[in-house]
Amino acid sequence: MLKYGLLIVIGYIIGGIPFSYIVSKAIGGIDIREHGSKNSGATNVFRVLGLKAGLLAFAGDFIKGFAIAMIVRHTLGPNEAIIASMATIFGHCYSIYLNFKGGKGVATSAGMIFGLSPLIGLCLLVVQFTIIFTTGYMSLASVLAGLLFPVFAWIFNMPTLFIYCSIVIGLFVVYRHKTNIKRLLDGTEGKIVKKNK
Repeated sequence: MLKYGLLIVIGYIIGGIPFSYIVSKAIGGIDIREHGSKNSGATNVFRVLGLKAGLLAFAGDFIKGFAIAMIVRHTLGPNEAIIASMATIFGHCYSIYLNFKGGKGVATSAGMIFGLSPLIGLCLLVVQFTIIFTTGYMSLASVLAGLLFPVFAWIFNMPTLFIYCSIVIGLFVVYRHKTNIKRLLDGTEGKIVKKNK
């Protein structure tokens, strides 16, 4: 129990490192929580400060999830990696460094998935980019990827704990996008890719 407790604490602390906040301060001299959608996530950094800043923020958030998953998987085992990774995602969304607020968990979840199952990661990446470039909506792509995560976990016959984890993370990502879903239904959601008419 002590081992799992330490993994959860370490995952949460590392997951809470607010790369979007750090990047926006370093590159734009702003607090990203006061601009755009006011979300401290890579998508908002991209919208407010452009591609370079958005990619840096995404990379930082992705690496958190990937590094924890890979390191714990190869030192302690896959089950421990799943538990630590879920704590990392939770830490990202409810960062101790930002008064328990944070991003929506997509980039960090992607890092975790690639660290534990690159094949599922690639499948979800294809889904994500297909939706983005056909609709222009990053939020829609993230929600659909979250819903399809457990589907791919089942298709590829992943271990039971991984499937349970995929259901929790998938639903959590959808929950974190609840305001985006409302805007999508209202027709007021902003597009990250503007399609030419």
